[in-house]
Amino acid sequence: MKPAVVLLSGGLDSATTAAVARAEGFAIHALSVDYGQRHRFELESAARVAVALGAAEHRVVAIDLAGFGGSALTADIDVPKDRPADEMSAGIPITYVPARNTVMLSLALGYAEVIGAADIFIGVNAVDYSGYPDCRPEFIAAFERVANLATKAGVEGTLKFHIHTPLIQLTKAEIIRRGVQLGVDYALTHTCYSPDAKGVSCGRCDACQLRIKGFAEAGLTDPITYQAS
Repeated sequence: MKPAVVLLSGGLDSATTAAVARAEGFAIHALSVDYGQRHRFELESAARVAVALGAAEHRVVAIDLAGFGGSALTADIDVPKDRPADEMSAGIPITYVPARNTVMLSLALGYAEVIGAADIFIGVNAVDYSGYPDCRPEFIAAFERVANLATKAGVEGTLKFHIHTPLIQLTKAEIIRRGVQLGVDYALTHTCYSPDAKGVSCGRCDACQLRIKGFAEAGLTDPITYQAS
């Protein structure tokens, strides 16, 4: 099995992406990033998902994006809740973490070069939630070019890096159906931006609303629980 680095946040999309990588015959080398997010529940979920999917290795790397702030996920800024769909899709939301995917892909690239992996998987999506600039196909294409220009392996031609984005053009419902087909246990995942002290999802932030909508449109039951309204 060829090795592949899979960015694993612990969320629904990254778990599905890891399952796709496994189904395509790759040995999963999971990478989670503790970037200073306000809660650690997603990192706990990432560890569970890595085990469930039989990852060859799971590494957690710490980097302090909270030191810069600028996001509701890293600074003392309220997470938006109960936003209608048209508002969620208008502009770049305050839950955007400056340069997060650029930083994470750079870390994944370094990991990949060290272990001799030409393939990197990331669960970005540009359909249901297009507000994040670092989830767009043009960004991924640009980063792939950089990966092959800025590494020893790329310059010497020992590796030709490819950034896999299997979910980028799928709706949330399509992602969920694909994951179910591949045996993903979504009860292990964490999506919420604003969980309570026990990690129970709020059901009201953008991420929760998109997850709930996705399961409903897929005709499936979401296995996690939500806070009582």
